[in-house]
Amino acid sequence: MPVKAPAGRKLRRSTDTQSFISSLPWIGPALLLILAIVVFPAGYMIYNSTRKISSVGTDLHSAGLANFSTIFADPALPRILANTFFWVVSVVLITVVISLALAQFLSKPFPGRTIVRMAVIVPWAASVVMTTTVFYYGLDPNYGIFNHFFVQIGLMDEGFGWTKNAIPAMAVSVVVAIFVSIPFTTYTLLAGLQAVPGDTLEAARMDGAGRWKTYLFVVLPQLRSALAVAVLINIINVFNNLPILKVMTGSIPGNSADTLMTYIFKVLQFDRRLDLSSALSVVNFAIVLVIVAIYVKTVKPMQEV
Repeated sequence: MPVKAPAGRKLRRSTDTQSFISSLPWIGPALLLILAIVVFPAGYMIYNSTRKISSVGTDLHSAGLANFSTIFADPALPRILANTFFWVVSVVLITVVISLALAQFLSKPFPGRTIVRMAVIVPWAASVVMTTTVFYYGLDPNYGIFNHFFVQIGLMDEGFGWTKNAIPAMAVSVVVAIFVSIPFTTYTLLAGLQAVPGDTLEAARMDGAGRWKTYLFVVLPQLRSALAVAVLINIINVFNNLPILKVMTGSIPGNSADTLMTYIFKVLQFDRRLDLSSALSVVNFAIVLVIVAIYVKTVKPMQEV
């Protein structure tokens, strides 16, 4: 005989349904916005990845999984994935380390602290393309201010084309990405530091813990949620970043300096293959989802200490 659901469970479901319906006037616009700018584009991207589309954008016929077979057979893909891994890990790791130190410094009272805190926001407030372009021209081997400075202080004999070869261009891109990522990460961690109870720190000092032990065993555990959220947001932002790499490595021929995002851009802009770029975007989206799912499952950002 079928087992009937308990009356309490039915009542709870009914209450939840009524609550959802009554909240629709408030959350409805947000849901429609999510459907319009997230769900529909993602669904259309997946649809295009299974089609054969001409260079002028005409949908010719179904391609099944042929587009995915094509991109996975590309000999450049392993290098592109390796570049993407290096790009994300190096930027996020160095950004978090620097931001931890900077947040700790900015949490202490000192003359001019407000001005310094405001100065930290500047790279975040400025346009990423503008900031990257300044670095790009500053590194020009002929008239770049950075090259001129390095020559003047004796570090180099002549200007060097930092953005003309894959390895130095990727290294410079990492530096720029760290520069523009530090403000958000620093302020997220600074907010976490402000929430650390003062009596907890005082108790650690009373127990004889030094500065390093207090920071490692008292402060860092209290920063768990802020640190986890900052790392997660940085992973997503850096993984999907295009402007920095497009400006810094866009003039390098081939795919030696490409990440998934710049490769998608090249396939779409130069090859005019909307179907292949859509398939690459699906792969990129799937990788991000897997990384985020594993991270959230492992770290549990919202879990209390």
